[in-house]
Amino acid sequence: MRSLALALCAFALAAPAYAKTLAVAPGPDAQEALQLALLDAKPGDVVELAAGRFELTDGLSLDVDDVTIQGAGPDATILSFDGQQGGAEGLLITSDRVTVRDFAVENSKGDGVKSKDADQISMINLRVEWTGGPKTTNGAYGVYPVGSTNVLIDGVTVRGASDAGVYVGQSKNIIVRNSRAEFNVAGIEIENSSNADVYGNTVTRNTGGILVFDLPNLPVMDGHSTRVFNNKIINNDTPNFAPAGNIVASVPVGAGVMIMANRNVHVFGNDIDGNQTAAVLLVGYTQAFDDPTYNPIPREVVVRDNRIGRNGWAPAFPGGAQLAAAVGGNLPPVLWDGVAPASGPQAMRLTDGPVLNLNLPKAGALDQANPSVTPTLERGDISEPPPVVLPEAQAALML
Repeated sequence: MRSLALALCAFALAAPAYAKTLAVAPGPDAQEALQLALLDAKPGDVVELAAGRFELTDGLSLDVDDVTIQGAGPDATILSFDGQQGGAEGLLITSDRVTVRDFAVENSKGDGVKSKDADQISMINLRVEWTGGPKTTNGAYGVYPVGSTNVLIDGVTVRGASDAGVYVGQSKNIIVRNSRAEFNVAGIEIENSSNADVYGNTVTRNTGGILVFDLPNLPVMDGHSTRVFNNKIINNDTPNFAPAGNIVASVPVGAGVMIMANRNVHVFGNDIDGNQTAAVLLVGYTQAFDDPTYNPIPREVVVRDNRIGRNGWAPAFPGGAQLAAAVGGNLPPVLWDGVAPASGPQAMRLTDGPVLNLNLPKAGALDQANPSVTPTLERGDISEPPPVVLPEAQAALML
């Protein structure tokens, strides 16, 4: 039995030797050659993209497990979708244990790099950019894992997304780190997801910095257990350019961290400065919904030990200027709509200085605000989620 186990072990260790590298270079047939390599790839293979500019006319897709797509660097290997005529995204991945790294995606018609229903998806050292700057016609998301588990986003730069630069939706077990989001509507957004660590990122010149949302009527509900820590969330000042009707079209200019209808969210150790509406904004969902399982208000939120500079001098919502004037010119570090839950407790620990509680009777009813300021606000015990741990193969990519 022991010899059989050893033989099986030896076979498993030897298996990668059969993997191959599929090299693809720019040229007039780049579209066909690259998509053919993605179709021909077998588990363990590397699709290697040479340095240069790939002029592409259609979206790319991968549905093979255990594949790596690797370029020569995000400023050396560029997938250009300037002439894209078809496809809803630049690159769509629907398979497991995939790593994409070291290349750029420019001007995709829709989302830049999307994974759907994938396990162990790793996006490393990528650049996704709409080079014409912020425009409503840009794609919605830069990197976009949805319905995925064990998500790693590391060292990614996104510019110009008309929704969110880095967006993780309806997913679980997530790390977003060491990335840069600028000139997007939302820099980084965690939506309807659980167990997320967002750290070491720079989020600047967006409309809103880091958003943690939960929305109704989606296949995955009850977003919870997110830690936002050790990020630089500074000077988010780009006018909102989201298409009309998009949920982030309501994000006010200069929202540093915005938490909506989510639970067990911990914001700590961040540098938050230069955001005109608020350093941290806690709000309920304001639109009508018919989902009986949905809780529209934020709860179990901790805001502590952040380094908060000047924020809230020109709140970009109705009545914001008058409210700022009434409290001395700048809003306090935390602005909370104060909507009470229909039932049950609403634990909060907000200890980074004064808290402005609008005491709204319902979310969005700003004309009925009854504002009050308290030095801190502490209600109930809130346990911090444990650090996110990824599978060993993904953890090795982080070293």
